[in-house]
Amino acid sequence: MVTEVVMPKMGYDMTEGTIVRWRKQEGDEVKRGDIIAEVETTKVTVEVEAYSSGILRKILVPEGQTVPVGEVVAIIADRDEPIPGVAEKAAARERAPQAVKEAPRPEGADEEAPRVPASPIARRIAREQGLDLRQVTGTGPGGRIIKEDVEAFLAKRPAEAPRPSPAPVAAAAPHDIPYEERELSRLRQTIARRMAESKRVAPHFYVTSEIDMTEALKLRQGLNALGEGAKISVTDMLVKAAAKTLQEFPEVNASFADGKIRVYRRINIGIAVALDQGLVTPVLPDCDKKPLAQIAREAKELVERARTGRMRQEDLTPGTFTISNLGMFDVDDFVAVINPPEAAVLAVGSVIPRPVVVGGEVKVADRMRVTLSADHRVTDGAVAARFLQRFKLFLEQPLHLVS
Repeated sequence: MVTEVVMPKMGYDMTEGTIVRWRKQEGDEVKRGDIIAEVETTKVTVEVEAYSSGILRKILVPEGQTVPVGEVVAIIADRDEPIPGVAEKAAARERAPQAVKEAPRPEGADEEAPRVPASPIARRIAREQGLDLRQVTGTGPGGRIIKEDVEAFLAKRPAEAPRPSPAPVAAAAPHDIPYEERELSRLRQTIARRMAESKRVAPHFYVTSEIDMTEALKLRQGLNALGEGAKISVTDMLVKAAAKTLQEFPEVNASFADGKIRVYRRINIGIAVALDQGLVTPVLPDCDKKPLAQIAREAKELVERARTGRMRQEDLTPGTFTISNLGMFDVDDFVAVINPPEAAVLAVGSVIPRPVVVGGEVKVADRMRVTLSADHRVTDGAVAARFLQRFKLFLEQPLHLVS
């Protein structure tokens, strides 16, 4: 069976990708699930899996080249199986090299930059650090500069060498306030576009609740004391509680599209991860089907891959709900912008000792505030309130999370 390997669409905004490395070569045997290539987007480097078994008969896109989503990059087939059209595709690519283009260059970038072969992430880091790529020696295919080359160069750069910054420009404002302009990285451009789209298109409303985390923290401490498997974090418990709540409130596990509400049958929860260059939201799929221990293990691996820029295709599975936890930054509470096309996002603050009245007496309890941002086209305030009531119950009676 002949299988075309195409440039996958990994994420809502992805339009093209760069082949960073072929992990398998022509003639190699591959099995379904094997990692065959690494693809770089504007956000991350992702490992691409084979979706069929056979022989990697032909690589159509060499390392270092950027192609649109959906373009055929390789062929997998049986060893002696005829592959109709592959010669024509390869010949067409050789005759039309312009079809494979460099990743788009942001406005305002150095006019000399296109002369230096570099990956999109390498260009972005160089631009953010004020680095001229002509100073860097590339170790990628054909001398192409990759992310590791830029990072190695920056690590060796003397600390006293000041980073070039744009000269202050006088603002055309009544009080003539000086300012400097900073170019947006491609990741920041993506974030800006998507968040502006979300606030412009989706009518947000917000519901806040305060949760007593005393019992949840006791359970977490007890489970972690057993020393079995990955340590369970508060975020892991939030994911499990959200998954159980979404099972009961499918209208929150939804989106608005083409004038209709799409209610999803899978519960794929995105976990917002802050990187130096911006925010990414890798996804933990099918959270309703996984026990807490499995969620803890997979979430830890997921966040680590996101922070090291080594995410897999499945990490960018379309999400149906997002959790953004800023508790580790001593934030009491906040509201988050919905991650389109989802219908809701949960913003989580710190667990803080607060005085509460229990049975007519003032006591101190570990409390946490959460705010649900929801799309009013999809659901209403009463549903959101009941959602948070149930979510709160799962955390205040946390044995539900391990049953």
